[in-house]
Amino acid sequence: MSDPVAVVLAAGKGTRMKSDRPKVLCEALGRPLIDYVIDCLEKAGVDRILVVIGYRGQDVRRALAQRSGLEFVEQTEQLGTGHAVSVCCDRLAAHVGPVLVVTGDSPLIQTDSVKRLLAEYRSGHPACILGTLHKPRPDGLGRIVRDAAGQFLGIVEQKDATPEQLKITEVNMSTYVFHGPDLLDSLKDLGTDNRQREYYLTDCPGILRTKGKDVRALPVLRPCEALSVNTLEELAVVEDELRKLGF
Repeated sequence: MSDPVAVVLAAGKGTRMKSDRPKVLCEALGRPLIDYVIDCLEKAGVDRILVVIGYRGQDVRRALAQRSGLEFVEQTEQLGTGHAVSVCCDRLAAHVGPVLVVTGDSPLIQTDSVKRLLAEYRSGHPACILGTLHKPRPDGLGRIVRDAAGQFLGIVEQKDATPEQLKITEVNMSTYVFHGPDLLDSLKDLGTDNRQREYYLTDCPGILRTKGKDVRALPVLRPCEALSVNTLEELAVVEDELRKLGF
């Protein structure tokens, strides 16, 4: 198996954090959020990391200047998560192994979770694996839709979900492992038929499934990985959890 490559999405603003900094540079326990993400990837054995930058991208570059081996890719327009990954297509064109896609503002991503997802990839080389978990109150998160046999059908964003789909507790946490060529193939088919008129990376697993590809959703993420950082109040909760984990 080819060595894994990671794509870290780090182009967004920190508006709801009441900061004019890029969101990934907002700090938890005195360190930028993205620092924790990159540490996790490196501990999981990912040596090649692409960081997608956009808003105040030079600030992100400077903050990560002491780290070796990072490749920065600029997203000049923020047109959605699918678009953010698509700007990496040229860098990924020759890669035939796993591509891990994560967000740069998820400091509680766990090394053991990344290792489990990569191990699942090695077991059968599926087109896509989604790291999921069950959250009793899944407000704001994309729901995992399965068929009667429990097989993955797709992800529906909360804004686009039906009342019945809103009852689903298994959620997408934006942690994926794709087979490189299948990821690039699915990105070509992305559209903007949604309320935000954006290119959703969350559509890619469903696209691959309609093509008959092997797509798996694994509820292997730990409860702490469900904690997001969108407000100062949420940041305080995340910092408490980081302390519990020994940071």
